[in-house]
Amino acid sequence: MKPLTRAEEEIMQILWEIERGFVKDILAAMTEPKPAYNTVSTIVRILERKGFVSHKSYGKSHEYFPIVSKDEYRTFIIKKMLEGYFENSFGKLTSFFKNDETLNTKDYQ
Repeated sequence: MKPLTRAEEEIMQILWEIERGFVKDILAAMTEPKPAYNTVSTIVRILERKGFVSHKSYGKSHEYFPIVSKDEYRTFIIKKMLEGYFENSFGKLTSFFKNDETLNTKDYQ
């Protein structure tokens, strides 16, 4: 598994929320400014090639659904962050949050 781009992750967040949908459904759930229909369609096909999404065909239309769960991706990203920034140490991660005075714990409750 590889990390997603910001655009790919935005679409995955929507698919995790709606569980399945056509490109028009994904587009409808996006915030302004919305990308073009073809842009969303292209990103969804990239996600399919990457193994995050599959589809069911209805003639020429495709209904997309996630095949990687949000929990699976979240676990992957946290492990990647631990490897890259905290030397695989959960203790170093928690120490970072405890000692960083710029972080407001009220914002994360």
